[in-house]
Amino acid sequence: MQSIQATIFESPYKYNHVYHIVDAADFPMSLVPGLQKLLHITPQRSLNRRSKTGRFYHGRKTEVSFIITRSDLLAPQKEQVDSMMPYLRATLRDALGRSAKGVRLGNVRCVSAKRQWWTKDLKAEIWKRGGGGWMVGKVNVGKSQLFHDVFPKGRRDQDKILGKGVPKESAAILEEIKNPWKVQDNVPTVENTIEAPENQETTAAKTPESSSSASSVDPEVTDDSYESTATDSLEISSLLPPAPPETDYPAMPLVSALPGTTASPIRLSFGNGKGELVDLPGLSRGDLELHVQPKHRSSLVMRSLVKPKQQVIKPGQSLLLGGFIRITPTDPNVMVLSYAFTPIKAHLTSTEKAIGTQMETRESTVENIALPGTAEKIKSAGRFHLKWDVTRQRTGPVTRPDTAGIKPSQLPYRVLSTDILIEGCGWVELVAQVRKRHSYLFPSQEDQKNMDEEAWEFEPRDENEKIDPTWPAIEVFTPEGKFVASRRPMNAWLNVAKKPSKRKVVGRPRRAMKGTKKAAKVARRASKPL
Repeated sequence: MQSIQATIFESPYKYNHVYHIVDAADFPMSLVPGLQKLLHITPQRSLNRRSKTGRFYHGRKTEVSFIITRSDLLAPQKEQVDSMMPYLRATLRDALGRSAKGVRLGNVRCVSAKRQWWTKDLKAEIWKRGGGGWMVGKVNVGKSQLFHDVFPKGRRDQDKILGKGVPKESAAILEEIKNPWKVQDNVPTVENTIEAPENQETTAAKTPESSSSASSVDPEVTDDSYESTATDSLEISSLLPPAPPETDYPAMPLVSALPGTTASPIRLSFGNGKGELVDLPGLSRGDLELHVQPKHRSSLVMRSLVKPKQQVIKPGQSLLLGGFIRITPTDPNVMVLSYAFTPIKAHLTSTEKAIGTQMETRESTVENIALPGTAEKIKSAGRFHLKWDVTRQRTGPVTRPDTAGIKPSQLPYRVLSTDILIEGCGWVELVAQVRKRHSYLFPSQEDQKNMDEEAWEFEPRDENEKIDPTWPAIEVFTPEGKFVASRRPMNAWLNVAKKPSKRKVVGRPRRAMKGTKKAAKVARRASKPL
C-alpha cells in the first residue's frame, strides 16, 4: 500500500482522481480500508449544503469515486441494478464505518464492462475531468477490463491541445515537452533556428585540414565511445514509469483471470496532454486459491450471474461449498432457506456427513476441491446472526398495499436474513422465519411506531447493539477461519426468481370483423325505398 501511495504522489498533475474499484461478486469485501487517509483524498461531502466541495493538500487536489465493477453479477437486467443503488450506498456506508456517517456518497457508480452498462458515462467523465486518473483496487476486481472500455481512445488531435489551436512553429516544441527522453536531432527547435546562421559561418570557416583530421580518426576509438541513451534520463528511484508516446489507439493492459497480471503501473495519456489514466497493480485480496487444487482454481471466479436453487437447511443438516466450506445453523428449531450465488458447487447433507467430508475422515461422493492436508487448517470463522428484517420483501401479497395491506408489525412472525460473503467467489443468501416474542405480538403504541419506521430504515445499525435472542445464527467453517464476512441482505433471489418481461401490456383485443361487410350490405338494402 505504501508503494501505491508513493506512486500517486509522483503525479505531475495538479488535479488527480482516484477510482476505487470494488468487485460486485463479494461487495463490499474487496474495499481497501483507510484509502482516503493514506492518499490525502479530499474528505467526502457531508449532507450540509454549505460543505466544501474540495480541499488541496500540498498544492494538489485528489478526489475519489467508488466504482462497483461486474454489476451484471447482481441482477439480470440493468433497471434492476439501478434500483439497488440505495442498498449499495447503505452497504458501502456500513463498510466504511464512522468516516461515512453523515456523508452523501454521491460518488458511487455501477459499471459492467461485459454488458456495457454505464461505461460510456464513465468514459465521458474521465475525458471531461482530465488530469491524473488512478485505478486502485485489489487483484481480480476487473481493473484491466474496465481500463479497456473507459479509456478515451481516438480523441487525439495533432493541432489542438486543451481546446486551443497550436501554431505550426510550436509543434516541435510541444512534442519535445511531451517526450523529453526522445532524441530529436532532425526536428528544428527555436534555439537551433536562432543558432543556425552562426553554425553555417563556423562550418564555412573550417579549413580542409580540419576536415581531413576529423576523417582520419581511429574507428576503434569511435566505436568504444559511450553514447547517451534514453534510459540515462530516467530516475531510478521513481516508482511511476515514464509516459509512452501518446497514440490514438495504444496497447491496452493484459486482461487475465489470474491474480497479479498487472505487475507495474500502466500509464497512458489522452487528449494530447489533457490527462492520463494509470492502471495500478492490484493489492492482496486473500489466499483462498492457495487452499484449492490447481485444476479447480478457475472455478472460484464468478464470471456470470448464478441462478441458484432454493435449498432448505433443516435441523441437523449443513451446507457444503466445494467440500471444504461448511455452513451449519446453530438453532435446532429453525429451518433456514439458502441460495448459493457462487460458482462453487453447493451440497446439502447431514452435519455428521458434512464434517466427515470436510475433515477428509470418510469416503464420500461429494468432491472436495481443497488440497490434501487442508482439513488440519479448518477453523471456525465465527457466528453470524440473521438480524436484518426482510418481512415486507418476503411476504409478498400479505403486506402489499394493493392486496391485504397488513403491516409487518401486525404479523405473528418475522422473516430475518443475511448474506454470507466468500472472498472473490460470491455470496450465500440465508433466510429464516421465526415467531415473535410476546412483547412483539402486543407492543405499545410507541414501540409499534418504531417498528413501522424500522421497516423502511436503510441506515446502519449501532455498532454496540445488543444481540436479540430471537435472531437465528449460523456458524461457518473455512480454512484458517478466514475468507468470509457478512452484510445486510440484497434479496438477489427475488430478482432472479421473477425476471420481469419486456413485453408491452396488451390492451383489449380487436373486434372480430367476420361478417361485417355482409351485415353492412344487408343494412343498405333495407334502407332503400321499394
